[in-house]
Amino acid sequence: MKTNLPVILFRGSVLLPHSEIRIEINNDIDKKIISIAEEKYENQILIISPENPLEKEINIKELPKIGIIGRIKLKMDLDNGVTRIIIEGIKRLNVYNYFDYDENGALMALVGDTTQFAITPKDEVTLIRKVIKNLENYIDSVPYMSNSILSQVSNINSISKVSDLIAFYMPVSFERKLEYLRTVNPYKRILMILEDIKTEQELIEIENKIDGEVKKQLDQSQREYILREKMRVIKEELGEFNLKEDEIEKITAQINDLNANEKISLRLNNELKKYEMLSPSSPEISMVRIYIDWLLSLPWETFTKDNKDLSKTKKILDKSHYGLEKVKERIIEFLAVNQMTNYSRTPIICLVGPPGVGKTSLAKSVAESIGRNFVKISVGGVNDEAEIIGHRRAYIGSSPGRIISGIKKGGSSNPVFLIDEIDKMTKDYKGDPASALLEVLDPEQNKHFCDNYIDEEYDLSKVLFILTANYIHNIPEALKDRLEIIELTGYTEFEKFYIAKKHLIPLKFKEHGLDNKKLKIKDESLFNITNFYTKEAGVRELERNLATVCRKVVTNILSNSKSKKVYNVGIKDLEKYLGKKRFHYNKTDNIDKIGVVKGLAYTQYGGDILPIEVTFYKGKGNLILTGSLGEVIKESANISLSYIKTHYMEFNIDYKLLQENDIHIHLPEGAVPKDGPSAGVTLTTALISVLTNQPVSHQVCMTGEITLRGQILPIGGLKEKAIGAHRSKVKKIIIPKENERDLDEIPAEIKKELEFLLVEEYKDVYNIVYSNN
Repeated sequence: MKTNLPVILFRGSVLLPHSEIRIEINNDIDKKIISIAEEKYENQILIISPENPLEKEINIKELPKIGIIGRIKLKMDLDNGVTRIIIEGIKRLNVYNYFDYDENGALMALVGDTTQFAITPKDEVTLIRKVIKNLENYIDSVPYMSNSILSQVSNINSISKVSDLIAFYMPVSFERKLEYLRTVNPYKRILMILEDIKTEQELIEIENKIDGEVKKQLDQSQREYILREKMRVIKEELGEFNLKEDEIEKITAQINDLNANEKISLRLNNELKKYEMLSPSSPEISMVRIYIDWLLSLPWETFTKDNKDLSKTKKILDKSHYGLEKVKERIIEFLAVNQMTNYSRTPIICLVGPPGVGKTSLAKSVAESIGRNFVKISVGGVNDEAEIIGHRRAYIGSSPGRIISGIKKGGSSNPVFLIDEIDKMTKDYKGDPASALLEVLDPEQNKHFCDNYIDEEYDLSKVLFILTANYIHNIPEALKDRLEIIELTGYTEFEKFYIAKKHLIPLKFKEHGLDNKKLKIKDESLFNITNFYTKEAGVRELERNLATVCRKVVTNILSNSKSKKVYNVGIKDLEKYLGKKRFHYNKTDNIDKIGVVKGLAYTQYGGDILPIEVTFYKGKGNLILTGSLGEVIKESANISLSYIKTHYMEFNIDYKLLQENDIHIHLPEGAVPKDGPSAGVTLTTALISVLTNQPVSHQVCMTGEITLRGQILPIGGLKEKAIGAHRSKVKKIIIPKENERDLDEIPAEIKKELEFLLVEEYKDVYNIVYSNN
């Protein structure tokens, strides 16, 4: 879109987009142009920088064809007749032609947008990261370059904006600034910036080389050394105590006693000599001292002995955690192989499961059971790789990363090292912490791990790393490939009952000063607390509810100090202690219905039945889906309908019903999102029921994915779904044949009361459901 703008000429200076410039004007023409911009063009004005700043008379034909549209942010008329203005650059514009506004010399221009250059987001991020990294190095090496520009560009994702901001601050000539102004392509501007940075760094290197040669002629350090030696002799003659000398002697003794290899001892001795040479007033002395302390505090060759009694290890793990057999079995295997061979590559285990199932506490129990020190760090929200591998010593306030800091805290080189929330790391322009962890968690590389701050290799191969995550899909593939994944599912209601009975209730009784003579919680009450007052994969909320009951009982005991009765908490007492039931599970109806079939749902809180309702009415054959459904379950509904249309004769369905009616499928509890392919069998059965006017037994529920050919594919979460069906008093469950292998995971008490019917194709389901119709 073309438009007219008033023109002001900047001689000898260049304004770039996203930058500001302050100028003072005293001629009438420029003042008039500013007034025109304020009154008619919403403070917008076109800034043109002529190539020859010394040329007084301007030839319109020779003026540049690229300018900057600027916005007047501030205008101030001073007493001496000078007008001071601040103009902010907005963007580049093409100039099509210039013309006079009036006979007094005010200039106007017809302008339009410049060409927009496309660049992929990946390339844009790469270029921004590259130029910022080079800029950081440049600022570190150039004393007169302010680092304020880094704070301005650090959160900018536009390559065009980044290039203009950096170019404005670059100490380059006026002619070079004009090149930046007239270069519309941001990719080319970035290349120009990188070229200028490299040129400036080369000049700085030459200057530093010259300074070094001059410095050799008058070695200041030698002069300081002589003066310090004289001061030392004087102090000794006067009998004054030299604190630094005493400190150096202590450090020397620590180095001699340090259990580390020769390379570390040599590095320490070199740093100690450097520390000894530095003046107490030198700003570097504290940095060297802190670095020496870090090297001395690390447990280089210090190891704890593993517990070799496998049965004792198993007892400790069983005492602290119920279930979780896969993890316990893997730890026992590691210890057994380690004893047999005296060497074993330490496994890197990743525990994946919903919150509250005991991942973090299990890692601590593993350390206790095998007799190792325990270290924990959390990397949730970490977005800087320096948090993992440390900062380089060149930076003020630098320190080692969390890995080395954890090793120091652990006090040995073979602790159990828990890295929590591995799936919640973030990646941005500061770096990729997940990539930094690759070296730490790779058994082939972590023997030679090198922290940026320590700058010496540290052997992490003996460390037992245990990672935790809630969602396996959020772990980067390269990192996941190095991990031994062990998935922890949520506890069933029976497992929660056992955990509460054996672990939580005794713990809460101890915390609240109670015992079985003062408070008894009946088994049926415990089941009700689990089912109707909690809805979680773990047991944290269950623990809080038990604590609430204990608190109320303690309050009653102290309020009625004369009473010595035993408080028995039954089902009827729960409302008094915990209030109304907070959660409800779907219960099966006692009536067979047409178009209503019970499916099975699996969430991170456990399993439940999911009734699917279908009806139809006059229409044009449309399929309507409601109930907060995801894309996968919508596809399952379309597959079910397509399968029925293909086999309508086999199911005795009048095809006109499909053509002349709209079908509506609804999954109740519309506020709860639902997705997944396992409802395919249930959807197909509900559709056939309503189209053939045949009811489906309320004692039957089903799960399974269906294909267009009617094949029934396996599903996940069978254990939890079976428990949900049992809770809802269902008698039969139809499951895919391929899920027969999962029946071993279902508790025996549930398998006794449920009949599992295995099917391979939908015709098997049809024969089971409609055999009595």
